[in-house]
Amino acid sequence: MNAGRLTLIVAGLTALLFLTAGILTAEQEMPEEIMIYNKGYKRKLYQPVRFTHQTHAEDYGIECNECHHDYKGGENVWEEGDPVKKCIVCHSPLKKRGEKVHRLVFAYHFKCKRCHKENESGPVKCKECHTKEKK
Repeated sequence: MNAGRLTLIVAGLTALLFLTAGILTAEQEMPEEIMIYNKGYKRKLYQPVRFTHQTHAEDYGIECNECHHDYKGGENVWEEGDPVKKCIVCHSPLKKRGEKVHRLVFAYHFKCKRCHKENESGPVKCKECHTKEKK
């Protein structure tokens, strides 16, 4: 193999290494606040819920994978930096998908209310989360 070809191959592999490292270490931008809407439901019973990442992650020390998940073989394999899917991708608002994938409203309520009760902080009643928007 001649030196020119070898140099070209090494340069290409080096560029690929830096590109891969950049992709793997790129952080996803975490929105400071999200609104959880009742999309997909036939009727709107309650107002959307305002959720703040900072309050949960920084103030209460809740790890990302306590809410974000990707189950394989019954184990949550989601890690910080993995893509974040919207809940509705797996949790249908209208019907249960399989034995362990709850409808969207139950998935939210189970996860949020359980954590609030366990930590003895945070709202657990409907109108404590589903507050009316100020006009």
